[in-house]
Amino acid sequence: MEDMIIKINDTIAEINDTENLNIDFPDSYIEDLVKAYIKNDLTDDELRKLIIKLKNAYDRAHVEAGEAVGTVAAQSVGEPGTQMTMRTFHYAGVTELNVTLGLPRLIEIVDARKEIATPTMDIYFDEERRDDEEFVRTLANKIGKSTINDVLSDFNLNYGTMEVEAVLDSKKIEEKRLDRDEINATIEKAFKKAVINNDEIVIPGKSDKQDSKFEIRELRLLADKVRDLQISGIKGIGKVIIRKDDTEWIIHTEGSNLKEILDMEGIDHVRTTTNNIHEIGEVLGIEAARQSIINEAQNTLSEQGLSVDVRHIMLVADIMTSEGVVKSIGRHGISGEKSSVLARAAFEETGKHLLRASIRGEVDDLTGIIENIIIGQPIPLGTGSVGVKMDYKNE
Repeated sequence: MEDMIIKINDTIAEINDTENLNIDFPDSYIEDLVKAYIKNDLTDDELRKLIIKLKNAYDRAHVEAGEAVGTVAAQSVGEPGTQMTMRTFHYAGVTELNVTLGLPRLIEIVDARKEIATPTMDIYFDEERRDDEEFVRTLANKIGKSTINDVLSDFNLNYGTMEVEAVLDSKKIEEKRLDRDEINATIEKAFKKAVINNDEIVIPGKSDKQDSKFEIRELRLLADKVRDLQISGIKGIGKVIIRKDDTEWIIHTEGSNLKEILDMEGIDHVRTTTNNIHEIGEVLGIEAARQSIINEAQNTLSEQGLSVDVRHIMLVADIMTSEGVVKSIGRHGISGEKSSVLARAAFEETGKHLLRASIRGEVDDLTGIIENIIIGQPIPLGTGSVGVKMDYKNE
């Protein structure tokens, strides 16, 4: 493969010398050329012709100077958005997990919402662990939320002694691969007066009140606290689904905590991901957040059978992350921070923007599209982006 890449690059350099075409392809184009060269068993002459044809097609694909790329991108993403459904779909064939898709998900992405409706994670494992079912199931029970209620065999409220009596099921604890000592420590930390005798747990209620009704209510509240006490799991993650792919085990989670998951042993740091863009930005950086916006928008559109050129989505992702933080496209983000007063006023809250600009004495330089349309001037696009200057001194 490397030898072929060198050969392609040498051929390109030779064409540049002889034809003066100034060819400079991205690495992905070079790899595609190598595949075409090998698959079709091309001669050196045919390879030269292919590279020259690719150069012509590559030049035609460039955006012309003065093209309204923002408007085209907005239309290209917005028009298919009108054909999207408003439903919540089941996740990738896993009926136990719901995930927001369609138009609501697309709105979440461009609004850059910090609290999304259905955060989920796809957890992959490194080469040593991806076939180890025992390791995967143990980790899944460690990160998934489990409460006392999940491992009970019996549970009673003793109104005579005003105590909560619980009996743990050893078989359930073993199936969930939980540590009994850790469970006991969690119970003792949460309920200081708890008495633990093997599987039996007795937690006395408050007995310093004279009103029996109050005591009963307190005991019932205590019982709820005992049942809901979390004995395992990572903050932010609820239900966990284990799935066997064609070649490996994968964990899907309801909820997300990328930072803690990536700190765990055996996790594939490259493929493990979350649909929470802000979390990716905080843990992996702004470039990763940009790529996440592209991936999530593309996946959302493709799941509905809609095809949008990735360059339009890339432009949206670029503008959302250009200042080093993820910003929404709306009055609280990109549109609300435009330098032009008229452009801000044309979007939302017209009166507020004009009043604030008047108070501050802002000046609009009329360099954009919207503001020139409003006042009836030619817009700085296409032929309008070219100006003519005259040198009066030489007349």
